[in-house]
Amino acid sequence: MGVLWFLFFLVLLFTLDVPWCVHGNTELRALMELKASLDPTNKVLGSWKSDGDPCSGSFVGVACNEHRKVANISLQGKGLSGELSPAIARLKCLSGLYLHYNSLSGQIPEELSQLQELTDLYLNVNDLSGNIPPEIGNMAGLQVLQLCCNQLTGNIPTDFGSLKRLSVLALQYNSLDGKIPASLGKLRMLRRLDLSFNRLSDTIPPTLTDIPHLEILDIRNNTLSGIVPSGLKRLKGGFQSDNNPGLCGTGFPTLRSCGPFDSMNINQLKPFTPHLNDTAPGPGVTLNASNIQGHCNRTHCQHRSRFPEIPVISGVTVVTFIFMVAGFLAFVRCRRRKQKIGNTSGPSEGSVSTDQAKEFQRNGSVSVSPLINLEYSYGWDPLGGGWKGIGFSQENLNKFMFNLEEVESATRCFSESNILGKTNFSCVYKGILKDRSPVAIRSINVTRCKSEEAEFIKGLYLLTSLRHENLVKLRGFCFSRGRGECFLIYDFASKGNLSKYLDLEDGIEPILDWSTRISIINGIAKGMEYLHKSEANKPPIVHRNISVEKVLIDQQFNPLIADSGLHKILADDIVYSTLKVSAAMGYLAPEYITTGRFTEKTDVFAFGVIILQILSGKIQLTSAIRSGAESSRFEDFVDKNLRGEFSESMAAKLGKIALNCTLEEPDDRPTMETIIKELNDCSVS
Repeated sequence: MGVLWFLFFLVLLFTLDVPWCVHGNTELRALMELKASLDPTNKVLGSWKSDGDPCSGSFVGVACNEHRKVANISLQGKGLSGELSPAIARLKCLSGLYLHYNSLSGQIPEELSQLQELTDLYLNVNDLSGNIPPEIGNMAGLQVLQLCCNQLTGNIPTDFGSLKRLSVLALQYNSLDGKIPASLGKLRMLRRLDLSFNRLSDTIPPTLTDIPHLEILDIRNNTLSGIVPSGLKRLKGGFQSDNNPGLCGTGFPTLRSCGPFDSMNINQLKPFTPHLNDTAPGPGVTLNASNIQGHCNRTHCQHRSRFPEIPVISGVTVVTFIFMVAGFLAFVRCRRRKQKIGNTSGPSEGSVSTDQAKEFQRNGSVSVSPLINLEYSYGWDPLGGGWKGIGFSQENLNKFMFNLEEVESATRCFSESNILGKTNFSCVYKGILKDRSPVAIRSINVTRCKSEEAEFIKGLYLLTSLRHENLVKLRGFCFSRGRGECFLIYDFASKGNLSKYLDLEDGIEPILDWSTRISIINGIAKGMEYLHKSEANKPPIVHRNISVEKVLIDQQFNPLIADSGLHKILADDIVYSTLKVSAAMGYLAPEYITTGRFTEKTDVFAFGVIILQILSGKIQLTSAIRSGAESSRFEDFVDKNLRGEFSESMAAKLGKIALNCTLEEPDDRPTMETIIKELNDCSVS
């Protein structure tokens, strides 16, 4: 008996002391149901396996807490095309659900409300339909609710007034109708409320002025009417109300002044009924029998009024009032028609279709981030005041400064499908700005930037000052305190980098013809000459890391040098770590090993290597290629894919220029200015 008790004790001890593995438990089964619903074709969530462990890191987009419970699902921009299953409710410890930028359809399951630990709910930019479940109002911990850019209909639930911790409520670009609930005024933590591009009507609840932390209220493109509460003036530019012709207010630059009838809520007007105290119905006014009988029971109907003109006055008053109301409605209708005709920046009606919303989103014009205007509330801020006196004027800042919302929108919330490439210090995304122009956005973590903010700002100012037709143009920058990242926004080069056109097998496209190769060499030389020159608004700059991968090609096959001056904002250890690749590919000048210094001549050395790479069509140069350039043996250093279609005299001169650029002694190498002259001579001959 004692042995049995001992064994029972061991089992109990094991049960209490050893944490239960997620494998095979309720959460795993819930995830598998969720997978079948979200990804019916199994194109995205193939790593979610019924015999796997979600907390091992093998389940894409799934993260667990210290108790091995699923705490986060991040599947934004993955191309999911299914529906959100009620099985999500069984993940009781879930705190973040990020499913935005997908193509999910169906309704939002009311079972979501069972996730009491959930703080962030991102379902925006999908194809969800139906009503918003009022049960979501029971999610006490919710802080961010993003439902924009779907096909949601019905009213905004009044239950949302119970979301006491909510800081962001984004419902724009749906087909919601009805009133703005007055209960939203109870959301004391709310900072951003976006209800734009819906079908909301009636007045703006005065309770919204009671929200102490509100910074953004966007109600554009609805059918709201009445007087805007004066307390919203404190929001200044944070209050946006365009395309609501029925709205008026005093002290709002974009609103018309209020008239005598704006204080009336026309939607709540009741049919006019004349007072029946000792009066008869006026001309054209019909009273029902119950009203007459009820009145007669309380008064002496058999006595004629001593004032027979009162019915006439009542009738005139009724008719006058009706005409005035009709006139006001005609004015509103006319004003709205004019706005529809005159508005070319987007839909002018109170709602837009989902297709329109998707189109706006694709063009980068949909606000999808909860962080706009909240982003700079804490943490890292290199421009917190250190920019003054270093070169940046307020005008320069306004010209180059992007906010995080624009960056998130352009990159589809940093979707993996938009990644162009990664390095050991940054990630580059393709993006589409609001003006529909394509860009490349480089994200750099703050830990990879110069620690001295003054030095960082000087470097950033230098980057913004670089302007040349053969340099990649910097469009602007953005600092994200919340993410701890700096973003550099560049023009997009549609043809990729130069290395894409090298090391091609015989007959494999795209092969650069001879004239294009010459044009590319000339363009690189001009860009480097510009960098090395001292000008009024810039000092001479050594690139330090020029290579075929740093030369981008635009639509017209013009070369654009990338990352010029980038070392000015990067931490020294990051700059030096990038040199390993340069050394391995033969770009690093020999004197750097002994001096540890970069000069214009180290750039010239790398340029000579690039000339030989372009001529030979090879990335990795061999002694045979160099020997062929020395003795003008074209079969050894000219790309065979050209099939003899090249100028031998020009190839010989280019080979000599390349060899001079790569001489061992830096003083023996030409300057970029001299190289430009020699290249011009090649073109003439």
